Amino acid sequence: MGDGDDFRQPFSATRIQDLNDDDKPREKALSQGIRALSDAELIALIFGGGLPGMSVVDMARHILRDCDNRVDFLARMSIEEMIAKYKGVGKAKAVCLAAAFELGRRNREQTKENRDVTIRSSKDVYDVMQPKLEALEYEEFWVMMLSRSNRVKFVRCISQGGVASTMVDIKLLLKRAIDCLAEGIVLVHNHPSGALTPSAEDDRLTRNIKDAAKLIGIRVLDHVIIARDRYYSYNDEGRL
Repeated sequence: MGDGDDFRQPFSATRIQDLNDDDKPREKALSQGIRALSDAELIALIFGGGLPGMSVVDMARHILRDCDNRVDFLARMSIEEMIAKYKGVGKAKAVCLAAAFELGRRNREQTKENRDVTIRSSKDVYDVMQPKLEALEYEEFWVMMLSRSNRVKFVRCISQGGVASTMVDIKLLLKRAIDCLAEGIVLVHNHPSGALTPSAEDDRLTRNIKDAAKLIGIRVLDHVIIARDRYYSYNDEGRL
């Protein structure tokens, strides 16, 4: 399907301005506030125009139903996938929607980064790292550098990989920790598949990093695997 411009003919496409007043998300946002809008209405605002015979709000509802009414499912789609999968979603609409999701992700990430964060549990790790990893379709391996009191000093991405694995250079990882004068570190990576169970390679890598870090006086406090909206903690499971 081509760009959304294919469905912008003035007499066939149902645009926001052609809807009844009660169905106009822009007017609703102005009168009641943006939080009063449903997920479909927010998407409709971004799209601007619908399909011939289908309002933009109904179009957004159809897309959400296909995603089990989960905005996070839609957020994980690539621009190319949205264009290929949904009639009437061309380059303009797909890029604008992806931009909205990315802006929201950056807002969550920066809000967390701007706080003085101290790691007291695996849930604290998850809260900081989940916005960075939730929508990725490939693996990334990160390290949180902590002070003696477990305050987060720096958070660094060590490697990026494919959909099922990523290579980690332990020497580089430890150099980053030394450069940050970290007293302790927390290892974090994601499983794009949503699988929560660590792999044999995850276990081996955790042991090797822990053993190497111990030699230079750096504690490995946890290894947290983020599987979309869930997580696994080696420390919670008594495996560190």
